[in-house]
Amino acid sequence: MSVIEVERLRKAYGDTVAVDDVSFCVDENEIFGLLGPNGAGKTTTVECVVGLRRPDLGTIKVLGLDPQTQRDRLRENVGVQLQESVLPPKIRVREAVDLYRSFYRRPTDADRLVDLLGLSGKRDVYFKNLSGGQKQRLSIALALVGDPRVAVLDELTTGLDPQARRDTWELIEGVRDQGVTIILVTHFMDEAERLCDRVALVDRGKVVALDSPDGLARRVGGGTRVRFTPSAPFEDRVLTELPQVRSLERQGEQVVVQGGDDLVNAVILALSGMGVTARDVHVDAPSLEDAFVTLTGRGFHDAEETTSTEEAPS
Repeated sequence: MSVIEVERLRKAYGDTVAVDDVSFCVDENEIFGLLGPNGAGKTTTVECVVGLRRPDLGTIKVLGLDPQTQRDRLRENVGVQLQESVLPPKIRVREAVDLYRSFYRRPTDADRLVDLLGLSGKRDVYFKNLSGGQKQRLSIALALVGDPRVAVLDELTTGLDPQARRDTWELIEGVRDQGVTIILVTHFMDEAERLCDRVALVDRGKVVALDSPDGLARRVGGGTRVRFTPSAPFEDRVLTELPQVRSLERQGEQVVVQGGDDLVNAVILALSGMGVTARDVHVDAPSLEDAFVTLTGRGFHDAEETTSTEEAPS
């Protein structure tokens, strides 16, 4: 069942089109990713979804409600953590949670939420004294304090160290396990691959593809790539005649083989039959970044360099 339905959404700022004919649905209890480079239109899209911006064209339904005309009812069921959310430096954790609880008619239990997000020992700590990871935990808590059915999390792990990012990912998975549907806005490929059930690839204001992370990667069509160093010389036909192998390339001492399912086992067994061992084996499968390059014709990081800001100014 779809809890969010976006049809032909368009939003422009003067001559700059930030969102151009975007459509997607989000199913109940899934983590749905909007993945794209900075400036792609992701944040403007979710701001329209939650009613913070008025779209120029298109229709949006969230839990059957119109974000523009039924904003008060929607606010009781949607929690939002935006990219630029900032709290006063001298507000304490418990004060921030209590303040946000006061905005809702049926808020969740504050102590339980703080404990769930690992902030029980930080209740009286000022916001300015929290680590980056703790600030993000608090941001999640404030997005969930109204006991929402839907949470929108925008660039949640930007600026965090690797361990804090992994901890935050586990928290998001835990939130979904509580029955919350999540829209995750990110420009991190690994984050989308780890967390999202489905991903919309966004570029230049358009959704260029929508599928599961694995489904998007499979669209590349390159299959699996195996790179290894053989222990002894062998003829190319030992591998090229295998049904699993599409191509073979020699790069100095290394051999690179591309193919389909069960490629690794087929290559190793064929070489073993010739008395050759595959050493320093590296296996690469198509990634979301490969899919982005294939579908847009440009590299992900190249796309980020074409714009200097995430969205047009408010």
